[in-house]
Amino acid sequence: MMSTPAAPPDRAKRLLDLAVAVPALVVLSPVLLAIAVAVRVDSRGPALFRQERVGLGGEVFRLHKFRSMRASHDGALVSPTGDSRVTRVGQFLRRTKLDELPQLIDVATGHMSLVGPRPEVPRYAALWDPEQARVILSVRPGITDPVSIAFRHESDLLAAAEDPEAHYRDVLLPQKAAMYVDYVEHRTLPGDLRILLQTVAAVVRD
Repeated sequence: MMSTPAAPPDRAKRLLDLAVAVPALVVLSPVLLAIAVAVRVDSRGPALFRQERVGLGGEVFRLHKFRSMRASHDGALVSPTGDSRVTRVGQFLRRTKLDELPQLIDVATGHMSLVGPRPEVPRYAALWDPEQARVILSVRPGITDPVSIAFRHESDLLAAAEDPEAHYRDVLLPQKAAMYVDYVEHRTLPGDLRILLQTVAAVVRD
């Protein structure tokens, strides 16, 4: 049986989130505006994509990203490399992870943290083992975590699968859930800082 996660340094972690997210939104505002314009010019539709995800305590919230797909598509939840729904600007945003920047808004509003398990859509979160779900949802979801780094080329894995959605549901989702639990049960503030640095290094390296 999984242990109950140790009490996290919630106040210090929240202060770190605010200390980074709020100034970043101000400093990066010209970049965010430029990306929003590029998204709108490249294809019809809104600059931002909002999607329901499951957060702290099972609460559903709307996650923000820059839209990287055509506004009208078939609605499949997974996106392999070469997905025809992805726009030209969207390909660049995904490769550089710039599409994730609007999640700083979600961090500032308290729905997310800089580091934490990536939030799943309700359909997939419902497939977690109940004990795993209890642990994963005991903390705020994050923009990055060890799983994001390990699976940063997830779209390539999906592209190699005969059925990308089934592969995500039956193979990747359980693997990621186990890693989320491991993160939650061993998380520390210094560890979160290391994950942030590792994420930046991984993005630059790719």
